[in-house]
Amino acid sequence: MTLIKFEPLRELENWNERIHRFFNDFPSADFNYFPHIDISDDEKNIYVEAEIPGVKKEDMKITLQDNILTITGEKKKEKEEEDKKNFFRSERVYGSFTRSFTLPEDIDPDSVDAKFDNGILNITIAKSHPKKVAEKLIEIK
Repeated sequence: MTLIKFEPLRELENWNERIHRFFNDFPSADFNYFPHIDISDDEKNIYVEAEIPGVKKEDMKITLQDNILTITGEKKKEKEEEDKKNFFRSERVYGSFTRSFTLPEDIDPDSVDAKFDNGILNITIAKSHPKKVAEKLIEIK
C-alpha cells in the first residue's frame, strides 16, 4: 500500500481552478474592452506602447492636456460578418475604451509623436530640459 501525504490546501487549489474554468466559459455582457499599455522612459523621452488590435487608426483619438495623456477609441464589430455566420463560440470583445495617464511635469507637450502599425500604438513624448533655478538670497527681516 502506498502512503500519500495529506495536503488539505491542494483541494482548495483544485476548486479555485474549477471555478475559474466555469466562469471563463461564459462571455460576460459587462466586460469592458481596454488596451494593455506599457509606459517607460529614458533620459530624453517618455514612451507609451499600447496593444490595440482590431481598431482602425481613424477610430482612435489621443489628447494631452495638463500632463494627462488620454487614449480613446472603439473596436467595432463588422455587422455583415455577424449576419452571414452562425457562431458556435464568440470570445472577442468589442466596444469603446478610454485610458488616461498622468505624466511627469517635465514633458514637452509640443513634441508628441504617435505611430500606429500592426495593432501597436507607439507614442513618444520628449522630456523638456529642466529649468535651472538660480540661487536667490533671501533677506531676513
